[in-house]
Amino acid sequence: MSSTSGQVIRCKAAVAWEAGKPVVIEEVEVAPPQAKEVRVKILFTSLCHTDVYFWEAKGQTPVFPRIFGHEAGGIVESVGEGVTDLKPGDHVLPIFTGECKECAHCKSEESNMCDLLRINTERGVMLSDGKSRFSIKGKPIYHFVGTSTFSEYTVIHVGCLAKINPSAPLDKVCLLSCGISTGLGAALNVAKPKRGSTVAVFGLGAVGLAAAEGARIAGASRIIGVDLNPRRFNEAKKFGVTEFLNPKDYDKPIQEVIAGMTNGGVDRSIECTGNINAMISAFECVHDGWGVAVLVGVPSRDDQFKTHPMNILNERTLKGTFFGNYKPRSDIPSVVEKYMNKELELEKFITHEVPFAEINKAFEYMLQGDSLRCIIRMGA
Repeated sequence: MSSTSGQVIRCKAAVAWEAGKPVVIEEVEVAPPQAKEVRVKILFTSLCHTDVYFWEAKGQTPVFPRIFGHEAGGIVESVGEGVTDLKPGDHVLPIFTGECKECAHCKSEESNMCDLLRINTERGVMLSDGKSRFSIKGKPIYHFVGTSTFSEYTVIHVGCLAKINPSAPLDKVCLLSCGISTGLGAALNVAKPKRGSTVAVFGLGAVGLAAAEGARIAGASRIIGVDLNPRRFNEAKKFGVTEFLNPKDYDKPIQEVIAGMTNGGVDRSIECTGNINAMISAFECVHDGWGVAVLVGVPSRDDQFKTHPMNILNERTLKGTFFGNYKPRSDIPSVVEKYMNKELELEKFITHEVPFAEINKAFEYMLQGDSLRCIIRMGA
């Protein structure tokens, strides 16, 4: 057992006090883990667009003060009562969704949407007792999606931690705890393009490029990237994208352009923007008879998906996916092994690195559209 086990730990955390305002490095108290909980020392974390979206708090219930962060890698410091499959010293990736291994979803081979630990963006407390494990001078600081990795120590439900190979470099594989796995799995687990097939990817941010990487690994012969930002096109070549389309360059719907380029439509499409028009285009650009469209992006609350029923009757398939259909505890360790075996590259997703003290720079890079992933080094 570690010397800090059972004690409150004082450490640094980046606290968001208000929506859209720079986060502030504060000293926080982190309580010991309770039943089915684990306290983790975070070594590396990165900024995902989801952090920024809820930090801006546009269109959702604001929960502040809060510690954001959910893409990270760390080492178990101590475990709470009832935790048997993790021990101090284990290397782990926190995951924003969980796997209790007991509910109908966890027992199903087809689903990864755990009843108990599915993402809840409004809950700022722990499940076991409805309280936060973070505080400053007795005032609670709220959690974010059960992970809160913008803290040197955090407390996480055991079902939201993937135990990984201790020789895997945490400053690289931390990316697999959210966006990269989401895009990769959308391609490999859900779209499942066949060797030699054609794939369209809508949105060339980190998740879209991970989807393109998955299509490349699967052996797709043409990967068409669709994005409104022409600056992203050159970067996308590293991820297997062979052709680029900017919808602004055409006076007809982009799905018609794609159909014209591909003899009636692509075999698979993967939508990674959350824009409802891109979702419709992604569905309508796949070939009739066998085309499959996969939706990854999260739409706005009031959006409605509209397409003519004949598009479905003509044997196109529309699917959605959550975290790339990966079960966090069961599947993510093997995705880490893909990286270790050089089947998957992660370095090319990392565009910036900053010490924890300069975490606000990571927000600036993402808001300016300059960053795929910025690694934040804790304790530096």
